[in-house]
This record gives sequence, C-alpha cells and structure tokens, in this order.
Amino acid sequence: MSSSTNWSLLRLALLADAIASGAMGVLLAAAAAPLADWLGLPLVLLRLVGLILIPYAGLLAYLGTRQATSRLPAQLIVAGNVLWVAGSILLLVTDLFSPTTLGMAFVIAQALVVAILAEAQFIGLRRQHRLAAG
Repeated sequence: MSSSTNWSLLRLALLADAIASGAMGVLLAAAAAPLADWLGLPLVLLRLVGLILIPYAGLLAYLGTRQATSRLPAQLIVAGNVLWVAGSILLLVTDLFSPTTLGMAFVIAQALVVAILAEAQFIGLRRQHRLAAG
C-alpha cells in the first residue's frame, strides 16, 4: 500500500471517531452525576455509556492506525454507529426517559456527530474497496 493511501478517509474517520468517542467516554464516566441532573438522563446510563465508550475508542484508534483496515471490522463500526444514531432517536421518541431540553439537544448533537462519522466511514470503506478492486 502506498503512503498516499495510508491516511485514507476511512482511517481518518476511524481516528476522528476514536477521539470523539474517547472524549465523550471520559466526560460521561467522570461527570455522570452533574450531567444526569442537567440532561435529565439516568446517572447509571450516562456512566455505563461512558465506560463502554472508552475501550471502544481504543479499538477505533487501533483500527485507524493500521496500514490497512479490514473490511469486516470497518463494516461493523459503521453498522454500530448507525445503530447508535437509531438508539439515540428512540431515546427521544419513547417515554422511557424524560430528558430536559438541554438533554434533548445533547442527544441530537451527539447523534449528528455519530451520523457524520458513520457516513465518512462508509464512504471511506467504499473508496477502499474500489481501490482494492481496481
């Protein structure tokens, strides 16, 4: 693989996702109590999500720093991000939780970021596949 393809869109999108997921994970894990009050979301949910996002960010960083990113793991990351966005929407449209206005804005904002990252990863994955086929 040439050095020009080393920093493909897929790799950059995975690394951006790693940074965003890691930052969100640390924020949620460390500040779950005040965030729960401000966002109107359960403390346990925020802390658990934060603790899950931290190792997930490590996985993304690992995948993003490989010379080549295997197709299946990248597809699973994209699918997971799409499911994350769907879950965020469900959180807002069901009566399971009662987020504050700030909480709704927070959920929407993070879902938009995840959707953008998923789109970039999908496009990068498609480009990688075309380069490999061509």
